[in-house]
Amino acid sequence: MARRIDFYDDPDAPKPNSLVPSVNVIVTNEAGDVLMIRRTDNDNWAVPGGAIDLGESIPQAAVRETLEETGILCEITGLVGTYSDPRHVILYTSNGEARQEFSLVLTGRAVSGEPTPSSESREVRWVSRDQVAGLTMDRSMRMRIEHYLAGTGLPHIG
Repeated sequence: MARRIDFYDDPDAPKPNSLVPSVNVIVTNEAGDVLMIRRTDNDNWAVPGGAIDLGESIPQAAVRETLEETGILCEITGLVGTYSDPRHVILYTSNGEARQEFSLVLTGRAVSGEPTPSSESREVRWVSRDQVAGLTMDRSMRMRIEHYLAGTGLPHIG
């Protein structure tokens, strides 16, 4: 099975061979719960997201990726931050791609749909804000969510 392996500031990390603009979306419902997925490629919890395709805008990619991975249609409401730390390298074992992090993290509001797993998400659920920290996730995803939960209203630039 193809896997995703995240490296951070690791001398044994593979040398990056790609840079792909991507989005993540922190979607909330009326109760303020956060939409979370359990990834099929590494079993970690994350917010939905993925690569921005040619011909689509950042918000279009965010809405598409959220719907594909979760079954939830959302509208984009804001920006959490930009994440481009070259010390974060993501290895995709299926093709040897070693990607330098390049992600825009947006906020969104659920419009319709029910949490539904996909080929990329073995589990999808709404998680209360106080329970998010207890989920197993990569350090970069945890940092993104913590920036959102801090509620400063200022985007993280990094």
